[in-house]
Amino acid sequence: MTILDCNGRRLDLGRPRIMGILNITPDSFSDGGSFFAPAAAVERARRMVEEGADIIDIGGESTRPGAQPVGVEEELRRVLPVVEAVAASVSVPISIDTYKAAVMREACARGAGLINDVTALRGDPEALATAVALGVPVCLMHMQGTPRDMQGRPQYADVVREVRDFLRERALACQAAGIAAERIVLDPGFGFGKNDAHNLSLLKHLDQLAALGYPVLAGLSRKSLIGRTLGLPMEERLEGGLALAVLAVWQGARIIRTHDVRATARAMNMAAAVLRAD
Repeated sequence: MTILDCNGRRLDLGRPRIMGILNITPDSFSDGGSFFAPAAAVERARRMVEEGADIIDIGGESTRPGAQPVGVEEELRRVLPVVEAVAASVSVPISIDTYKAAVMREACARGAGLINDVTALRGDPEALATAVALGVPVCLMHMQGTPRDMQGRPQYADVVREVRDFLRERALACQAAGIAAERIVLDPGFGFGKNDAHNLSLLKHLDQLAALGYPVLAGLSRKSLIGRTLGLPMEERLEGGLALAVLAVWQGARIIRTHDVRATARAMNMAAAVLRAD
C-alpha cells in the first residue's frame, strides 16, 4: 500500500483517489478564466472536497493543444495566492501543476505537497534537483512534443511500449537523483502527443504501466477524445469521461484527475467496490 506524504498531508492510495482540477488560467480548454480570484478558487476547492476530491491540483499555465508558454513571473502571480488560500482552507493535499522549478519551490513553501509535471521533470534544467530538495512526491507525465505542437502529427511504432519505457526511464532517473520510489507517480499523458487510437490503446493496456510498480494517474476528464468518439461538445462529455475513469481504475489507476468530482467519485467508488469483491 502506497501512502504519499504531501508536505505533511497524507494521500493513502490503498484505494483509488480523486484529483480535482483547479485551473488558474484564462485559456484552459474547459474552465479557463473561472477561478482567477483566490476567493473563487477557495470556494471551488471546498466544493470539490465536499464532493469527494482527495487532492486538489492547481495549475497556472494551460497545457491544452496549441497553448503558448507562460513566463515564470506570471505563473507565480497566478498560482501563489491561490495555493496559499486553498491550503489554508482545505485539509486535503495540494498539487502544483507546473514544470518550472521556481514555481515548484514557491508553491511548496505555501502549502503544495505534490509536483505534477507534464514534462516529467525535464522542462526546466533545475526541476529535478528542486524536486529532490523539496522532498515531496512527483507525478511524471509522458508527452510527445510540447503543448504548442504535440497534436500536429503524433507517431509511435508501439505507443504502449514507448510510453511505458519512457516513464520507467524517467522514474529510474529520478530515483538515481535522490527521489525515493515511494514518492513517484506515473501518468501516461492521455491527449498529450497522442491521437485517438493511441489514447484508446493506452487505456486498454494501462495495466502494463501499472505493472511497473508505481501508482498511475489517469487524466481523461472532458478530453477531445470523448468529443470525437461520441460526437459531443465539451458540456456533454460527462458520461464518456465516467466510462473512461471506470476503465482506468479497472486497469490499475490509483488517481483519477477530473473536473467532475462528484460524479466521478461515485462511479469510481462503485468500480472499486467490484474490484474488492471476492
